[in-house]
Amino acid sequence: MGVLTGLEPSSVFQFFEEIAAIPHPSYHEKQISDYLVDFAKKRGLEWYQDALYNVIIIKEATPGSENAEPIILQGHMDMVAEKNPGCPKDMFTEGLDLGVDGDYVYAKDTTLGGDDGIAVAYALAILDDDTLKHPRIEFVCTVSEEVGMDGAHALDVSPLKGHLLLNLDSESEGSVLAGCAGGGGVHIDLPVEREADASALGGYERVLLTIGGLCGGHSGTEIDKGHASSTMIMARILREAAATTDVRLVSLESGSKDNAIPREAKAVLYVRDYVIFEQLVNSLEAEIREEYISAGENVTFELTDTGCIRDARSFAPISAEDVATLAEAGFPAADQAPLTKESMSAVITMLTALPNGVIRMSMDIPGLVETSLNLGICSLKKDKLHLVLSVRSSVGTAFTDLTGRLHWIAEHLGADFSITGAYPAWEFVRTSAFRDRLVEIYRELFGKELKVATIHAGVECGLLADKIPGLDAVSMGPEILDIHTPRERLSISSTARMYTYIRRIIEDAAEAGK
Repeated sequence: MGVLTGLEPSSVFQFFEEIAAIPHPSYHEKQISDYLVDFAKKRGLEWYQDALYNVIIIKEATPGSENAEPIILQGHMDMVAEKNPGCPKDMFTEGLDLGVDGDYVYAKDTTLGGDDGIAVAYALAILDDDTLKHPRIEFVCTVSEEVGMDGAHALDVSPLKGHLLLNLDSESEGSVLAGCAGGGGVHIDLPVEREADASALGGYERVLLTIGGLCGGHSGTEIDKGHASSTMIMARILREAAATTDVRLVSLESGSKDNAIPREAKAVLYVRDYVIFEQLVNSLEAEIREEYISAGENVTFELTDTGCIRDARSFAPISAEDVATLAEAGFPAADQAPLTKESMSAVITMLTALPNGVIRMSMDIPGLVETSLNLGICSLKKDKLHLVLSVRSSVGTAFTDLTGRLHWIAEHLGADFSITGAYPAWEFVRTSAFRDRLVEIYRELFGKELKVATIHAGVECGLLADKIPGLDAVSMGPEILDIHTPRERLSISSTARMYTYIRRIIEDAAEAGK
C-alpha cells in the first residue's frame, strides 16, 4: 500500500504517488516521459513523444460526442528540485518521500512537485476512466517548463484538433487564470581574476559564512510578499565588510533555480581582522532580522569557527583535510586562491547595481505585479561570477526596458550577457464563451462565484496560443501552498473538488456536441 492509499479521489492520488516515485527535475524528464508513453500504450491510446520528451496522448470521444469540440488538457512533467539543508536525497536519481498531514500531502525535506504533478495525475485519471462521457481529449504534457518553457517552445501541435484549453498549472482553487506575464532568463557572466601569488599574502583567517532561515518562494507568485533574498543579503554583507576591513572572497553560492527566491547562501572569505568582521556580521544580522521579521523571515547568519578554517593564516594552498571539510559545507572548489581586490570590487559592484524584486505594479489591475526580476542563481566559479535572473512582465516594452537595463550594467562592468527561454505574455481576452461557461458550471457545482484573474507568474498558455490560432484557454488547479520550496503542500480536499469540477467541464463539453 502506498502512502496516499485511501485518499480521494483514489485514482488521482494513485497516479500522483506513481509520479512522485519517478525523479523528474527539469532537464531530467526522460524517465517520466517514458512512463507516460507506457501508460498510453497499455490503454491503446494514440500518443506522440518528441526528441525533447514532450508527450501528447489522445483519447477519442465517447459515442455520441464525436462532434463536440475537443478539449486540450495541459500541464508540464518537470518539477523544481529544492531540498532542506542537510537532506541527503539525490533528487535526480531518487523519488520523493511523501507524507500526509491533515488535509495536506507533502514531501519530506524536499519540494513536492505538486507543481505540476497534479496536472499529470488529473489527466491520467481522466484518460483512464472509461465511464466518463467526453469529447476528444488531447493531453499535452511538456518538459522543462520551470526553466524557460523549452518544451512548449518546441512542441509540434499538428496532432491537436482542439481549440479549448484547460491548463492545469495553477495553484489557487476558486479562480481561473485568463492571462499571465511573459518573461525569460537573463544570464550574466562576469570575468574574475584570482591572486597569482597567494602565498605572499599572509596574516588572514579563513571563514565560512552561511545565511539561512529564509522563506524563499516562487519568483512570480510570491515576488511581492517581501521575502528576503539570500543573494542580496550576502551582497550587503560583502559591501559593508569591504568598506570596514580587509576581506577577500574565495567562494560564493546562492540559489539553484532562477524562478525560486534564494533561501540560503554560503561564502568562503579570508579576513584580516576576524574580530572586526565577526562584530560586523553580528550587527548586520540583528539589523536584517528586524527588517524582515514582518515578512515571516527568520534570518540566521553562521560563521563556521573550526580549527580547519580559523587556523589558516595565509592564502597558501590549503590541505586535503581542509578541502574535504569545505567540500562537506558545499565548496568543492574552496582550495582556489581568493579574488584580486579589483575582481572582488567588480563582484560587489555587480551585485549592488543589479535591481531585484518588484519593479512596477500594474496600473490596470489592482494588486497585480506588472514587472519584476529575481536573481535566482549566483555562483562564483574559478574564472567568472555566474548569475541567472528570471525577468517577468505583462507589458512587452517593460520587459525590453528592464532587460536592456541589465544589459547596460553587464556591458559596462565587462560581463557577458544573454537571454534564454523568452516566452510571450498571455494577453487577457475580454470575451470568452468557454470561460463564461466555466463560471456557470462552478456556480452550479459549488454555489460560489468563480474569480477570473491574471497572474504575474508564467504559464504555457501564451506560447500555445501563438501556435494554435483561435485558442480559448484558461488555467486552473487545486490549492498548493509554498510551491518551489520544501514547505510545498497540496490540499487533499481541494484536489477532490477540482477533480469534480474538471470532470463536469468535460461532461458538459460532451453534452454540447450532441
